[in-house]
Amino acid sequence: MLTRYRVMAYVTGVLLVLLTLGVIAKYLLEMDGADSFTSVVGIAHGWLYVLYLVFAFDLGSKAKWPVRKQLWVLLAGTVPTAAFFVERNVTRELEAKVAEDAAAVAKA
Repeated sequence: MLTRYRVMAYVTGVLLVLLTLGVIAKYLLEMDGADSFTSVVGIAHGWLYVLYLVFAFDLGSKAKWPVRKQLWVLLAGTVPTAAFFVERNVTRELEAKVAEDAAAVAKA
């Protein structure tokens, strides 16, 4: 579960950064080819963001996150670079929880 979420967080984050750079190239720098680049990356990001939402929601449901945290994780795929930071925090938190649960089981 965590691995699926992490992969999609990175993929979504990279595509969003590329999309942002493409939009800058298209509208601010008026570069040739930026229009088609932006279209392709935008479509890819849109479809893969849906998968990111599914995996993040699944992870949040199983981790029993509060609604506010769940929403923040879901929206991280819409803010350039936020997915990287949120993914790192989620991974640290869940790995610590798994280690804590494993230690509790080992004591029992």
